[in-house]
Amino acid sequence: MIDSLKVGRKITESKYLNQENSFRYRNILRIAFYKYEKMKYWLDQNEIYEEIKKLEDFENYTIENLKQDLDMLVEFKNFTAMQDTKKTRTIEEFKNRKFKYQITPITIELERTLIKLENIQEGTRGSLDLSLIERFNATLKKIYNIKNINEKEVFSWWNQLNRDFKYLNESYQDYISKFYSPKTEELLKTTEFLAYKEGFIKYLKEFITGIQNHVGQIAETLQSKEIDEETIEFIIESIVRYEKINIAIDKNYDEIEAYDIHKGRFESIVSWFLGERGETSMAEQLLETTNEIIRKITRYALQIIEARELGASRKNEYKKVIDLFFKCDDIEEAHKLSSLVFGAISSRHITTLSEKTTELACSIYDEEPEFVNIQPSNRQGREKTASKITVKDRSKERQEKAIELINRREKEKEIMIRKIVDNKLIFKNIVDINPNERRVYLTWLSKAMNSKTEWTKNEYGMEYKLKDRNPSEKINLRCNDGDFLMPAYELIFKEKN
Repeated sequence: MIDSLKVGRKITESKYLNQENSFRYRNILRIAFYKYEKMKYWLDQNEIYEEIKKLEDFENYTIENLKQDLDMLVEFKNFTAMQDTKKTRTIEEFKNRKFKYQITPITIELERTLIKLENIQEGTRGSLDLSLIERFNATLKKIYNIKNINEKEVFSWWNQLNRDFKYLNESYQDYISKFYSPKTEELLKTTEFLAYKEGFIKYLKEFITGIQNHVGQIAETLQSKEIDEETIEFIIESIVRYEKINIAIDKNYDEIEAYDIHKGRFESIVSWFLGERGETSMAEQLLETTNEIIRKITRYALQIIEARELGASRKNEYKKVIDLFFKCDDIEEAHKLSSLVFGAISSRHITTLSEKTTELACSIYDEEPEFVNIQPSNRQGREKTASKITVKDRSKERQEKAIELINRREKEKEIMIRKIVDNKLIFKNIVDINPNERRVYLTWLSKAMNSKTEWTKNEYGMEYKLKDRNPSEKINLRCNDGDFLMPAYELIFKEKN
């Protein structure tokens, strides 16, 4: 590891981005940058003024304002100023200090970076293109022949590998991050998304299948016995030697620091595909996240369909009710229909069975109050009664179900291992299996391909391994519901002692 991170001087050139007149400074430097791109390196004050007056919001901008801004940009080291003496005819003209300005190298890089940031669009970042990982896999495999090529070719190969890895990592992470943005969340909940949901899920599933195959091959290459510490040392030392002789302009090129940087990059590649310290690798996290996206899309699509069907059902009901009201002969019939559809809308009257003690013409307030004892309808107000609920002993039923489950699993195990002959499961010899058996066998195959160790265990505790990761032969796995095209894989099972 690098003992200390070297940090250079303060970047004075970046001050123009965070000043009160930043808008003016940025436009001046953008003009100078585009002139530089056209190989116009030195600009005088009048040339800059003519260009900046063409921009919006600069109608009241004067030549004096420009001179003040140029002086500040020279102070910030964004411009290098040189006095122009060629056209000076008098001492007075010389005293006016006509200057030419050239944009500095650091400012050029800052402007290039700003242009890249300005052109980033949220909707177009990243992709799940399988060609990215296919290209990285192909580049990585050249490592087997790395000791047979010269330092220049090693350096070129290393740069290509780093570019592929950087683009692969950034593209996948940017693509995945879009699905957790509020904008995408809202899109997934719209009915317009249903139109291309199926094709999109198919695309994601094909990506998962493809990346499983390639990640297994890459992991196998990185774990190969041929790619040992000696090979890594050879690669990094060759790169450092080539950089020192052919690339490094600075005589103070630090070989130790360069070695640590290149070794750290290789360790990052290994960690991305294999993980480190028992943690899940980024490749596995990518697969898991992609599966989660598929589940999310399916869930949202189901909610949209249910909501649409519910709305359609209510709509038909409302149409039927409106039609019934339309067919009513008069308002009285409509009132009767309303009481059936919406219920009684009148107030509630409470009466008692006691006889009146006053004349009919008297007010109700002249009646004597009557007290009625009522029982609360809630649970707390009810009288306690003896519980008649008894707990039945179901231990015998549970035991019978457990025995039935064990027997069923044993039968399933017998069916599944029946295809294993001489400790081998040869997919070419498997015929007439049902979808459940096919699913189990393919699960075993997937675990073997993605295993970090040579041997893998299935759910029955049987240890097995994959004979050949890339068989050239293709077969049709005959199943009850159709044929399944796949490579002619074989699983070798360990004999029991």
